[in-house]
Amino acid sequence: MNILVVGASKGTGALCVKAALAKGHSVTAFARTPAKLELSDPKLTKVAGNFHDAASVAAAMKGHDAVIICASVGALSDFKTKPDYFSSGTQHCIDAMKQHGVKRLVVLSAQGTGDSIVTSNWFLKTFVVGGILKLAFRDHDVQERLTRESGLEYVIARPTRLTDGPALGKFTKTAALVKVPSAISRADVADFLVDSCTSTAFLNQAVQLGG
Repeated sequence: MNILVVGASKGTGALCVKAALAKGHSVTAFARTPAKLELSDPKLTKVAGNFHDAASVAAAMKGHDAVIICASVGALSDFKTKPDYFSSGTQHCIDAMKQHGVKRLVVLSAQGTGDSIVTSNWFLKTFVVGGILKLAFRDHDVQERLTRESGLEYVIARPTRLTDGPALGKFTKTAALVKVPSAISRADVADFLVDSCTSTAFLNQAVQLGG
C-alpha cells in the first residue's frame, strides 16, 4: 500500500513512517522540513509541503491509497494566529483525496474531543479541554466533523496522554465511550494509525486509545 503521512518529520508522524516501512508499505513523508526525518529506505519518499496550502497537498496526493494526518502546531501559541490549524489542513487533504480517488483517511485527534469528553476526569475537562488546550480541542472537534462528513472511509484515533516510551503492543482500543488507560506511547499510536490504513475493524469510527 502507498501511504501519505502528513506531518511526518517528528513525533507520532515520524513514528508512523517508521512503522509503515516496517510493515512493508511504501511511504511518502510530507512535512515542511522532511529532511528532519532521519530515515532512509528505498520505499520512502520525502516531500516538502505545506499542510495549509491546497495546491501543495494536492500535488503530493496522487498515487496513494491512504492518508494519515498527524500534523500539529509547533507551539500552543500558534493556535492564537491559526485557530483552524487542524481543520483547515484536513479539509485540504479531503479535497485532494477526492480529486485523486484516495479512499482511506486516518486522523490523529485526542481523547476528550467530541463525545469522548464524557470519559474524561474533572481535571482534563476543566484545565485541559476547557483550559490550556481549549483552542486545540475546539479545532479537533471541527476536524473530526469534517472527517465524518467527508464521504471517505475513515478512522479517527483519540489517544490519551502521549508518552515517548517504546511500543508495547498491548493497549486498549475501543469505539465505546468508556475510560481507557490515561497514557499511551506514541509508538503504539503510530502502529494503530498505520494498521488503520488497511484494517476494517474500526472503519468509520472514532477510537479511544490508552495503554
